[in-house]
Amino acid sequence: FKAYGRNVVANARRLAAVLMQGGLRLISGGTDNHLMLVDVTSLGVGGKLSETVLDHCGITVNMNMIPFDTRKPMDPSGIRIGTAALTTRGMGVQEMQTIGGWIVEALKNTDNAALHHKIREDVRNLCSHFPVPAAALSCT
Repeated sequence: FKAYGRNVVANARRLAAVLMQGGLRLISGGTDNHLMLVDVTSLGVGGKLSETVLDHCGITVNMNMIPFDTRKPMDPSGIRIGTAALTTRGMGVQEMQTIGGWIVEALKNTDNAALHHKIREDVRNLCSHFPVPAAALSCT
């Protein structure tokens, strides 16, 4: 369990670094746990649009208000991202590098449906190599 916890945090730190390199601001300046709160307004988008675009790409995040948010609760300035589920599937820092790149690319191109479709296919391909643990069990 200790190794799993270390991997969750290492994955979060890598994902956070990629997002910051892509021009996004993390509210805490980084992360020391499995979560990160990301201000997406630097890319000219809000949390609601970000959640929708990333959902179309097959990436699940939650829109979330940030401290001193001036936007409305149903379209806040941020998104919340966690790494526990990805780590449970066996993904590591290399996969976080890739996923972070997809997130930045999608949010910089919110109106590019073809790109979102391509990312969704890439997400499906990646996930096929890291099945959900319960899905790997046989119920026969």
